[in-house]
Amino acid sequence: MRVHFLQHVPFETPGILTEALKDRADISFTRFFNDEALPRTSDLDLLVIMGGPMSVHDESVFSWLKDEKRFVENVIKQGKSVLGICLGAQLIAEVLGARVFKGAHREIGWFDITRAPEVASSSFAHFWPETITAFHWHGEMFEIPLGAQRIAYSQACENQGFIFEERVVALQFHLEVTPQLIAGLLAHGANEMEAGAYVQSAQEIRQKMALCRPANALMRRVVEEMAENALSV
Repeated sequence: MRVHFLQHVPFETPGILTEALKDRADISFTRFFNDEALPRTSDLDLLVIMGGPMSVHDESVFSWLKDEKRFVENVIKQGKSVLGICLGAQLIAEVLGARVFKGAHREIGWFDITRAPEVASSSFAHFWPETITAFHWHGEMFEIPLGAQRIAYSQACENQGFIFEERVVALQFHLEVTPQLIAGLLAHGANEMEAGAYVQSAQEIRQKMALCRPANALMRRVVEEMAENALSV
């Protein structure tokens, strides 16, 4: 299987994802911060779109966003599998025609997400938990695109993810996080950690690093499901 990552900033890495995929995939990258080119859509089976501090609306600041959106839209139209995390999820939502907007609350830290009833009609139904504590770092959110099934919600954000046509998965939260990835977010995103009902302190976030383990286990299940779908095309 050929897996291609779109990475927006150096500190939002694939985390556990490269380890989860290394034995079953050839992995390649487009690192936009290094001005790297996008591949041909025919050269990948699974596209993974990582997070980043920018907004999907920042095309005037990050000129590559327009090209990235066209690329993601083409990959989806060609029936390939796509996984988007945080910004990546918002990009998927936008190219599928859904609105991306500022949420009522900024959500940073470890917070529970609850399984949405719509999961029952998806391929995730057999393994998605009723609740799990996931890592969050976002101020924007998305509407659920037409034809997609919502995955989960939290107290701060009613739409935490969705599945589209059983092969496109958008996760607003971070299951891929490692202590190293979180350290990078804390180092580069301190200016975003304004006091709020759903913003934890750096100390509280660090004290809960053990929660990476169950989050990573669920991330592996998601990747396994998506890999099977990608290879069945």
